Amino acid sequence: MTLRAAILALMAVPSAIMAAETSPPREWIDPDTGHRIVRLSDEPGSSSLYFNYNGYTPQGDKLLISTPKGIAAVDLKTRALTTIVPIAGPFRLLFTGHRTRTVYYQTQMADGRGAKTIWAADIDSGKVRRVATIAQGDIQTINADETLLGGVETDPNAASDTLALFAKKDQRYDQADYRATGPDGKALTYAEAKEVRMNERLDARVPMAMFVIDTRTGQKRIVHRATDWLNHLQFSPTDPGLLMFCHEGPWHKVDRLWLMRIDRPGDSPRKIHTRTMNMEIAGHEWFSHDGRTVWYDLQTPRGEDFWVAGYDVATGKRTQYHLDRNEWSVHFNSSPDGKLFSGDGGDSEMVAHAPDGKWLYLFHPHTIPDVAGIRAPDADTLIQPGTFAAEKLVNMKAQDYRLEPNANFTPDGKWLVFRSNMHGGNQVYAVEVAKAAP
Repeated sequence: MTLRAAILALMAVPSAIMAAETSPPREWIDPDTGHRIVRLSDEPGSSSLYFNYNGYTPQGDKLLISTPKGIAAVDLKTRALTTIVPIAGPFRLLFTGHRTRTVYYQTQMADGRGAKTIWAADIDSGKVRRVATIAQGDIQTINADETLLGGVETDPNAASDTLALFAKKDQRYDQADYRATGPDGKALTYAEAKEVRMNERLDARVPMAMFVIDTRTGQKRIVHRATDWLNHLQFSPTDPGLLMFCHEGPWHKVDRLWLMRIDRPGDSPRKIHTRTMNMEIAGHEWFSHDGRTVWYDLQTPRGEDFWVAGYDVATGKRTQYHLDRNEWSVHFNSSPDGKLFSGDGGDSEMVAHAPDGKWLYLFHPHTIPDVAGIRAPDADTLIQPGTFAAEKLVNMKAQDYRLEPNANFTPDGKWLVFRSNMHGGNQVYAVEVAKAAP
């Protein structure tokens, strides 16, 4: 070896060491919480689904995620990662079916224009079939028996700069590019700019429609029209005809949460929550796994007092669990058995302005009992109050919260899956609910 070659070889060693040090670890125990964390994805640019979308097979053995190579399945016992559908161009992983071992996804032209095609792939064989093609709009949900896709669309003649802004995504964070300036001409924070842009979109009063598509025939049917900003469609995981949706916009300005039956022609939407004070907000709603309860983030008023609220779909009975400012989370979730809740935390710019909110949380709910067994005569008609006992699972101090973690429980309730950029690129991780053994 020449002297020059030897010097170059020695110079390469620190770079190799640095690469090894900055590569995301495969498994570790969080020193601040004592909980085990594992990395499920193999490369940056991977992502799990939005917090209320199902990514698990009905048997609970596999989790479907998106990777730069396409759609992959994580074996929840061995953690083996297998590409199910290789995809070269742009695609969007939609959800996994509640009844069959099928994963649904969407493709479109590389420039983000033109029709969108919805595909269904068998998770075990990889066999793909086309479900439907839509000229406009977005598919957001699938019903319990996988016979209907649910989506929303805007009037194609209502194109505007505001709509174009929301169509333009920053792929690093799966968010629109909300940048805006305040009255003083200075750039607003991400959270403030988002409020401004959301309000502009709401005030545009764009004609919209919610639709369903038969997965067997591809036939499309409009189920609701409005000039409200319709979004966040979610079919019940157990009732094929029950659809939840929201009126999007600044939460203190809109009545956000709604239910309607799409199997009863002419059924009118039913509002789930009515505010009782100015600046009260409710949102980021989701169905419990048994479909009996709609849970949501409630603040009375916004940014001051924090609850996770529940609405019993059958009876209208209400429950509210109180939590502290630092425990407020961008998204909450509930375990398959309904006994635990989770939160994915938030940074100090967000609505709670929490000084120490960048954690993944596990919440143990506790209802507040009647004192000495003495019950009010109208107790059954009142809200059942309670509190959350919080446990920290993951220190998220390195997370850029423009990428929301979107934590969700695995089907056995033993892990929380989340997405994170804590080590740079976006990866999929899981944290064990039980503390690691010493």
